Amino acid sequence: MSSVSAAIRAGGYAATVTGTAGALASLTYQGRDLVVPFEPGAPIPAFRGIVAAPWPNRLADGRYTAGGRDLAVPVTEPERGCALHGLALAREWRLVAHDGASVAFALDLAPSEGYPFRLRLEARYALTADGLDWSVRAANAGEDLAPYGVCPHPYLVAGPSPLDAWELEVPAAEFLEVTPDRLLPLGTRAVEGHGFDFREPRAIGRTQIDHAFTDLRFDPGGTARVTVRDPSGSGVAMAWDAGCPWVQVCTADAAPSGPSRLGLAVEPMTCPPNAFASGTDLVWLAPGEKHTARWRIHALEG
Repeated sequence: MSSVSAAIRAGGYAATVTGTAGALASLTYQGRDLVVPFEPGAPIPAFRGIVAAPWPNRLADGRYTAGGRDLAVPVTEPERGCALHGLALAREWRLVAHDGASVAFALDLAPSEGYPFRLRLEARYALTADGLDWSVRAANAGEDLAPYGVCPHPYLVAGPSPLDAWELEVPAAEFLEVTPDRLLPLGTRAVEGHGFDFREPRAIGRTQIDHAFTDLRFDPGGTARVTVRDPSGSGVAMAWDAGCPWVQVCTADAAPSGPSRLGLAVEPMTCPPNAFASGTDLVWLAPGEKHTARWRIHALEG
């Protein structure tokens, strides 16, 4: 099946969304990239712009328990023995709405051996003069209580300078320590006194990050925000509400032979890595119940 893509535009912003994984393929402001783009119809590199559902990040050995049953989903990251970023990324979503400034793609996730639950997912993208509003709604269309989590997976681009020179602010007091080999959770740790303390804006430098952050600071309006600025003064921000108490940040360090540090992955998550196994902040959807998570990406100007 060939993938369908849709372009939207408003307020100086332009975006392209593809039916493959319901993914954000590009987002620009006045012609400037705000995310690392990919070509619709081609394989998606490094999970750029995907919707990670029904779980975000890693699930150790693909194993978990639900409804008294021991279940196992396919291991998709064999080098670490993990199931990575859910099941929706391997599917073609269908276009259900499209106008000049907004688009929606939907996916009916049928029961499978490892995830015997039926979900209907809908990803909506809407542009205004304030940026891109991106939401994912999940509805339990089955008859059993279903475990669920979600996050987006954009790689933000602050400007023309290398990532090392970008100034990062992450409003988090704790991060999740992980095992060095499999990147699986060990426990939370305070950022105070650690190289991951970006509560005040500072240059990323050579810091390598692929960790979840929590104990987030929300403003009086209930919004948390990660910002990234280029030395030129341009930048980009991603904002979300308390429905996502975690955010994964990744500097996209690749193998020496591949492209590295092209953008900063910022992934507001409803639950942390391995939540299907740990139960931490996991959403349990009753039959007929719906859940919506929302994020916004917008440009910063010098």
